[in-house]
Amino acid sequence: MSILKQHSTYLSWQQHSALLEQHYWKKHVLWSDSYFAASIGTVSQAVIERYIENQG
Repeated sequence: MSILKQHSTYLSWQQHSALLEQHYWKKHVLWSDSYFAASIGTVSQAVIERYIENQG
């Protein structure tokens, strides 16, 4: 997961820096330090939505 987050951030900044600088002008960060991974088959949409809503 860490590699996916690093690579997607790097590519996003390379390809869309002008747009991202409008919202992320202090740091080139798109992800939090933590992550949540679960099988879609065992987690309901409501659980995922609650998790996202409660992120710091």
